[in-house]
Amino acid sequence: MSADRINYHATAIVIDGTGLLFVGPSGSGKSELAFSFMTEAKRCGLDTALVADDQVLMSPKADRVIVQRPESIAGLFELRGSGIVEIESIPSAAMDYAVTPVLHPDTPRLPPETEWLDLPTGNRLPLIRIPLSSITPYGKFAALAQNLFKAQGK
Repeated sequence: MSADRINYHATAIVIDGTGLLFVGPSGSGKSELAFSFMTEAKRCGLDTALVADDQVLMSPKADRVIVQRPESIAGLFELRGSGIVEIESIPSAAMDYAVTPVLHPDTPRLPPETEWLDLPTGNRLPLIRIPLSSITPYGKFAALAQNLFKAQGK
C-alpha cells in the first residue's frame, strides 16, 4: 500500500456513476444498507458495482476522494449472519456522497439540513442518513440527494 492511501473502515459502491461511501461503526449495518441500495438500483435498471466492503483504500485527487479496493477482498461482500457473497466489483471510484445507516428509534425526525463527513484525506462529502428499516432505501437517498443538490445551488 502506498503512503498516500489511507485504509478506512467503510463500504463503497457506485450506482449509475455516483460513488457512495457507507460509513458508521462496526456492526451498524453499512454492508446491509449498501447491498439494499444495489439491489433496489438494479431492479430500477441502473448500473451498480461494488468497490469494496468493510475497508477501502482512500486517497485525495484534486477536490475528489478516490477509493480503491484491497485486492485481497475484491468482489467479496459480507451479508452479516448469512455469509459472504461474490458480486461484480470495480477496482476504484470517486466518491460523491457519504451514507450512514440509522436505527429508527435513534433517528431525529429531521436531521440537520446539511451535514458533511470530514475524511482523513482532508476531503469532505455530503452526509445523508438512511434508516435501516427503509423499504426503499435507494429511493430515499435519491430524493434526499436531489434536494441537497438543489440546496447547494448546483
